[in-house]
Amino acid sequence: MKKASLFLLLCITAILTSCSETEIVDNEYDNWQERNDAFFTSIHAKAKQAIDNGDNSWKIIRAYAKQEGSANINDYIVAEVITDGGSSQTVNFTDSVSILYQGRLMPSDTYPEGYVFTSTWTGEYDPETAAPVRTVLSGMVDGFATAGMAMRPGDRWRVYIPYSLGYDASAKDGIPAYSTLIFDLTLLKAWQKRK
Repeated sequence: MKKASLFLLLCITAILTSCSETEIVDNEYDNWQERNDAFFTSIHAKAKQAIDNGDNSWKIIRAYAKQEGSANINDYIVAEVITDGGSSQTVNFTDSVSILYQGRLMPSDTYPEGYVFTSTWTGEYDPETAAPVRTVLSGMVDGFATAGMAMRPGDRWRVYIPYSLGYDASAKDGIPAYSTLIFDLTLLKAWQKRK
């Protein structure tokens, strides 16, 4: 009887322990919209300060679908230039592009670097071993398409997309609603749509 009681006690302890671990994961997205608002506001302020100080490695770019002169920071993406490819080729909304990318959510307790929800490479970034994807920019979320049209072949940027230019209030493929999207994005090539 003592062995059965001890076994039952161990089972209850294991169940309670696993429930508390589940609670930590479940709480990962508490106040997610507010936290993402604060995160994007801080990134936007950091970029604006850097630009005001003459730092050319930061860009604040109005989304192609938003009205010129908008004062709403959520109508803009923020980009940090990692590599300037030096190309003068422009990219249009209807162009096909060959890209490397890794998409993350904002940093959190469980994922200090941000949860990676998609990537064309594994491990460390290596353009030699990464698997490029060819896509049409018009098929991407507004923030991603805006970045693609602002980039030139050879550019590598870290792009911060507010949720209003991403999936907004919708959850998609493991990405919670109201998520700021962070992309490490390399534009390899672009092709114009044939007429």
